[in-house]
Amino acid sequence: MKVILNVDVKYLGEEGDVKNVANGYARNFLLPRNLAVPYNEATAALFEARKAEIEARKEVKRANAKSLKEKLESADITIEMPAGSNGKLYGAVTSTVVAEALAKLGFEIERKRIEIPGLAIKSVGNYHASVKLYEAAVAEIKVVVKAQGGAEVAEKAEAKPEAKATEEKAE
Repeated sequence: MKVILNVDVKYLGEEGDVKNVANGYARNFLLPRNLAVPYNEATAALFEARKAEIEARKEVKRANAKSLKEKLESADITIEMPAGSNGKLYGAVTSTVVAEALAKLGFEIERKRIEIPGLAIKSVGNYHASVKLYEAAVAEIKVVVKAQGGAEVAEKAEAKPEAKATEEKAE
């Protein structure tokens, strides 16, 4: 069944696109939710008249995505997590944790739009994650993962070799 989309539909298309979809998908999902209208001469003429308005909205979305990309790429996200003395985290930094850190900085980004290489970060260090914005716009963000109470962990790591040395002297 041929339909014209009223709004952007994830994995299908954007407002004003003409798509060929399964009859059941159109009848049971798209049409009842007013996400699409059946394609015919009247609806095609209606969307042709609104074409300039739709393109203007798309251009605004592109501009917003571009400015958000610049802001995201300039921001450094620092996340403190409990970690062992070897730098391995007790837990993991996932897209949800990164989304919460971005929310603290004032960015409202859905966790589904954040991609972390390897799905999760499991050790202390510097990493890069990507955020999918509008269309092909993707922002690369820097994520710094630190151990909670970093000074304490460093002191424990330095204290361990000394403790072994004193044990060897005692024997």
